[in-house]
Parts: sequence; C-alpha cells; structure tokens
Amino acid sequence: MARLLGIRIKNYRALANVAIGQTKYAEGDPLPKVSCFIGRNGSGKSTLLDAFGFLSDCMLEGAEAACDKPGRGGFERLRTQGASGPIGFELFFDAGDRERPIAYQVEIDAPKQIPMVVSETLRQRRRGEVRGKPYYFLKLRNGKGKVWAGEYDEKDTDKRSDKIVLPDETRLGVSTLGNLGAHPRIVALRTYIEQWYLSYFVPEAARALPPAGAQRWLDRTGSNLGNVLQYFQRQYPGEFARILKEVAAAIPGLRKITPKVGEDNRLLLRFDESGYKDPFYQQSMSDGTLKMVTYAVLLADPQPRPFIGIEEPENGLYVELLDALARKLKEHAARQVGGTQLLITTHSPYFVDELSPDQVWVLRKDENGHVLAKRASDIEGVSALNEEGLPLGSLWYSRHLEVGST
Repeated sequence: MARLLGIRIKNYRALANVAIGQTKYAEGDPLPKVSCFIGRNGSGKSTLLDAFGFLSDCMLEGAEAACDKPGRGGFERLRTQGASGPIGFELFFDAGDRERPIAYQVEIDAPKQIPMVVSETLRQRRRGEVRGKPYYFLKLRNGKGKVWAGEYDEKDTDKRSDKIVLPDETRLGVSTLGNLGAHPRIVALRTYIEQWYLSYFVPEAARALPPAGAQRWLDRTGSNLGNVLQYFQRQYPGEFARILKEVAAAIPGLRKITPKVGEDNRLLLRFDESGYKDPFYQQSMSDGTLKMVTYAVLLADPQPRPFIGIEEPENGLYVELLDALARKLKEHAARQVGGTQLLITTHSPYFVDELSPDQVWVLRKDENGHVLAKRASDIEGVSALNEEGLPLGSLWYSRHLEVGST
C-alpha cells in the first residue's frame, strides 16, 4: 500500500506556502501513519483537509469541476488573496521503494478564466540510485510534453519518451494516462489518490433512507451508511459481525444493528436496545451512535483506503468514546498489512492526549492571514514534558503548544 511521505501546498486559500512531512526528495522526516492538526478556530484546519479533497476531486473530475464544488466558489476564491501565481501541490509518496519515492507536482491556474492544469511532473530516481537528481517520467506544460513508459533501470534514456498532447487541459495528465498499462507508476499514483477518503460526517445525511442496494464505499457525508453495511453483510459477514460487536460494546444498551429493506424498497438501519421491545431506526438515533457506526465501518474494511482524512471526530461523542476511538485509529494505522494513513483535525485535548509530539502539528496564522504549521515535537520542551508523563492534550490545554509555536 502506498504511503504519503509529505506535501507542500501553495496558494490554496490561506495555505500560501505550507509544507508538512518530507518535502524534499529523499530528505526530511516523513509523515507518520497518524497525523493530527490542532489550532484555534480559523487557524486553517478545515482548509488543510479540503486541500486534500480538492486534489482528489481534480483527479476524479478535473480542475474546473473541483474548483466549482459546493463551498469552494471557483478558482479565484480558492487562490490565496493577493497571490498571482497558480495553486500548486507537490507530493512525495512511497510506492514500495523507500529509497526511490515518487515526487508529483501539479499547478492549476486560470489564464482564460477557466481552471486548467498548467504544469504537471512526476519524478523518481533510477533503479539502484540512492543519490543524485531524480529523473522525469512525466513532464507536461499546458497539456503538452513527454511521458516515459515502463520502469526506469540503469539503461533508461530519453529515447524511450513519447510526445503527448492531452485532449483536455482541465484534466490531470496522471488521470488521463493512468488508464494505460504502459505507465505503471502513473497508474499507481492515480489509483492511490483516487482511493483517498475524506470524512465530512453529517448526522442528518446518515439518517436519510437511501434506496436498497449494496455499495462498496462510504460517501463523504455518510449518507449511504446503510448501503455499505448491506455490502458488508453480504460480502464480509465476519467483518459485519465485528462492526456490530464493536459498536454495541461502545454504546451501552445497544444489542444489535440490522440493515432492513422497507416496503418501499428503501434501506433502514434497525437498532435494538436493551429494555425496549420495539426497535429504533436511524432517524431516531443520536449523532454519536451514527458516527461510531460510520467509523466502525471504516476500521473494519478488509480492503481499507490507503489514506483517510477525518474532520473533528469529537463532535457528538462522549469523552470516553473519543478516547477509545483515538486508540482504535492508532491501532488501525499501525497494522503491518493494510494499515491506513490517517490525517485528523480536532479541537479535543482528550483526543490529542492519546498521541505523541511527532504526530501532532499546531496551526496558526501570521499577520498576513497565512497558515503556519509547526510540529509539536519541534516546539522547545514539549517532548521532554511528554516523556515525563504529561499528556499532549493537557500541554495544549495549558497553552504550552500555543506559546511555543509563536
């Protein structure tokens, strides 16, 4: 499973120039399997998560559609105020060879009032090299350029390159070429980003009654929760039983959850609780119960997403459930096989208490309103205090992180 090592974001809303993790080729500390971002309201946490969502939407639907998604308002509202350059992303990810990470760079601008991909590159060192400049295997400017087929080895030369002209400048070259077996590294990157999952759980959406029918993946708001449970019930009965057991153990009195097809062919989630003869359905369940079911589905997936972003998991959850959720997320990410990389934003010190200084970044804004990010382990004295037994959330609550990050 691929892993994101680091990312640099430029000119995306308040993220004028933010880098986290490894942001130079084969240099710097990579992102851990769990990365948590904290800060005051308006410090840029939601914007950071949305930047990942924007890049994923660009891959799936193209730059123009991604800019016009609800809540984004078009390219000019996304570009950092006062900036004249393109919105840019540079990602470093490990596709199975840690000594040869793949570097992906993309820039999006609107020279004709239509968002277009103005620059896109992919680089990787040749096989067997651990030093020196990485070589391009995709290099595009305004939809035109070169692509190198196959895998690099010691004898690769530019003679293997093909000139290409993309049919649509609003689409990523990685998306267009990622269907072709001749470009395995491009296929790997496209597949990896397309499988990202960004969770913006909306309780009212989870209470909706969708048409019956099994669905493989959760959508971003959780509106198809019943459909995904139906899929698990049919395809992975063992995992389905584990989901119900874990949720029942977390929610006192909850005995059973059953997907049920109604007379109008809509899908219902039936909740049986101790002490009640008649069952409840999702329209009557609390926000926290529905959220716990959603997270249990994510964590029980036998073929998990490689990357999951979660915004403020604490909303609607009792503090003891939040502690348990934090531990479950850490355990899931630490799995040697199929462990998911997690990016989480939170306001909860109880959640942060379960983390270490190298897993937490503090976000704040400078005098220009631009986001600054600092790892908690880089703040003087924080790691030492944590090693002495002071939980990180308590240090945050007592303003050690806030003071140290300025």
